Amino acid sequence: MRLCTPATATLPLAAAAALLLTPTPAQAAPTALTAPTAPTCATPDARTFPLSTRIHGGPDAYEIGGGYGTWYLDLTNTTDRTCENIHPVVVLVDKKHALEPDQPQLEFYEGKRPRPVRFETTDEDELVGVFRQGLTVAPGKTRTVKVRLALTSDAVPNEVTAHAAVVQRREDDGDWVGQSNDYRFAVATDDAAPPPTDTNTDTADALPDAEEAAELAHTGPSTPARLLAAALLLTTGGTLLLARRR
Repeated sequence: MRLCTPATATLPLAAAAALLLTPTPAQAAPTALTAPTAPTCATPDARTFPLSTRIHGGPDAYEIGGGYGTWYLDLTNTTDRTCENIHPVVVLVDKKHALEPDQPQLEFYEGKRPRPVRFETTDEDELVGVFRQGLTVAPGKTRTVKVRLALTSDAVPNEVTAHAAVVQRREDDGDWVGQSNDYRFAVATDDAAPPPTDTNTDTADALPDAEEAAELAHTGPSTPARLLAAALLLTTGGTLLLARRR
């Protein structure tokens, strides 16, 4: 997994930065074992991600055991190259570390068809879910993906931060090509519960400036490991943590 701009990684995204996408049991047909080879939409010397990624439109609170809330993920291709085999990776971090993988019911739409997203737990008590159907974003265009989320009745009142890393799969490896802003919401027993303490922010508020990024880019192993390595490999038998450096 190549991290296109490792210096701009935010801490909650690092566990998903190098997520390798493997077929689920339902996809284990011979034609699904290897993703088509696609030219990378990133360049090695790029200082920004090729895909500008933004979450917007979501509710401030979700009722436990209630219906779906809808939000949207914008993927904007800022290059003159087609970005194929694009897989958003949604990361959920809850304040109480009580959210279980089967409690968030997340789906994204490919056309009119909703597709489920299965979550796995990391060693940092984050939940990570992959959009396993690859997306294509044309040069200079924005692709908006509709997403909906509900919480099962056994969830507990909580505060959750959602964000998305974006991976371009290239055979058995891939490039980290985008990351979104934070989307914060409450998990409550009814719709009247107050929203989370923090307000939703854009990615730019969390990223270092160019001078700081340049300094971080030249640091060695002393740079926080979760910013530069840490990979999650989702297999049919469970979750395997795999560390790979650029």
